[in-house]
Amino acid sequence: MNKQKFFTTSLIAISAFLLGAGINNVAHSEAAKTVNPQGIKIGVVDVNQVVSSSQQVKALKAQQDAKKKELVKWLDTVKTDIQKQSSQENKVKLAQKYDKELIKKQEAAKNEYVKKLEAIDNSISKTITDTAKAKGYTIVFAKSSVLYGGDDLTQEIKKVVK
Repeated sequence: MNKQKFFTTSLIAISAFLLGAGINNVAHSEAAKTVNPQGIKIGVVDVNQVVSSSQQVKALKAQQDAKKKELVKWLDTVKTDIQKQSSQENKVKLAQKYDKELIKKQEAAKNEYVKKLEAIDNSISKTITDTAKAKGYTIVFAKSSVLYGGDDLTQEIKKVVK
């Protein structure tokens, strides 16, 4: 009889726990519906794919390549100019002058690149945000950080990003 009473008491306790957990889950799910009646809608975007297909990024890379070629030409001119100098002292002075100029050119190119890259990043982020809002998404994650789930918005975003 003791075993029977223990079993019955344990069964009642387990049932009460499961019933409580079920009510708790319903309460949480109802709270979520109250906060967002349509439910939480999650999207994912393969940001690398969007960036690599962006015409803005391709144009920026082309600009950078052109600037590198221009810099190489300039360095060839500098080298020739330094070699034309008759004395070692003049060569050193001219080399120092060109070194300072090179540093300025590199710094200016780097700053311009960073500004343009930030503008592109902001543009892509805005496009993702606007598209997600328009389609009613609550949250959008980078696809690389999601193991499972979420609607893939990558192709839609790629169409909008220029």
